[in-house]
Amino acid sequence: MMRKKISFLIFDHSGAPLRKIAISKRNLSLMGICAVAFVAFFIFATIDYVSLNQFKTETGLLKNKLAHQSEKISQQETQIQMFADKINELKSELVTLNDFEKQIRIMANIDSTEEEQEGVFGVGGSLPEDIDPSVGLKERPLGLLQEMHEQVQDLNVAYDAQQDRFRKLFSHLEEHRNLLAATPAIKPVDGGWYSSSFGYRKSPFTGRREFHKGLDISAKRGTPIYATGDGVIVYSGNKGLMGKTIVIDHGYGLVTRYGHAKELLKKKGDRVKRGDVIAKVGNTGRSTGPHVHYEVKVDGVRVNPKNYILN
Repeated sequence: MMRKKISFLIFDHSGAPLRKIAISKRNLSLMGICAVAFVAFFIFATIDYVSLNQFKTETGLLKNKLAHQSEKISQQETQIQMFADKINELKSELVTLNDFEKQIRIMANIDSTEEEQEGVFGVGGSLPEDIDPSVGLKERPLGLLQEMHEQVQDLNVAYDAQQDRFRKLFSHLEEHRNLLAATPAIKPVDGGWYSSSFGYRKSPFTGRREFHKGLDISAKRGTPIYATGDGVIVYSGNKGLMGKTIVIDHGYGLVTRYGHAKELLKKKGDRVKRGDVIAKVGNTGRSTGPHVHYEVKVDGVRVNPKNYILN
């Protein structure tokens, strides 16, 4: 049986037939199938290649992202370590400050209130244990962060309490400093000699026994007279038998008086510091010679000025 064939003529450029090719329909069908299979293979291979390249690109991006995330996690772990170390350091510093406050109170002989006698972390509050992030971060990350958060809150409360105690301590010391500065503590003139003491004596004018209300310090006329403590001039002028006189109110119930001056250098209302020159030694009023009559009053009661001369 003759197989049906299909003939193909090949012409040259001038149109003359060169060659005749006869192919059976079966072979032609096989060739078509092969061509279709090749085209399909090429298409699938191309798609697979493109997909592979895309997967490779995505894999590279994921690797970069993973590396970035790992680096970020490492940085966060370092920051957590630093933060934990700082919390531990602050706890130690707070305890040191609390101990320092107690030492200052002992040195200044200041009694602590019941509230101030509490520990730095409250009544019976012991120092929280140091945080170890190298363990907690791996085993219980959320628990570690919660512990750090709680300790930061405790530190804030302890810091506020310590700050309040220091504020009260400073206020007390400032008041104490002001009292010390105001308290008469020096001799009102340099040199000189005590010509008459505080207390009962024989009057140089009447010869009778009388109570001498101050301390007489003889010195050369014109010798500077000093304020013996910080205060305010409440009187500056002539005062009968006392002659030219200055009176200083030091506050806290303390008052000093300086009489028989030759010249007054301060006026009423002037503020003075211990050691300021306020007048000059003279012989005004009823006096037997150049000297300063010096008095100290505590809550309105005259006391022995020698008890308030420390130099």
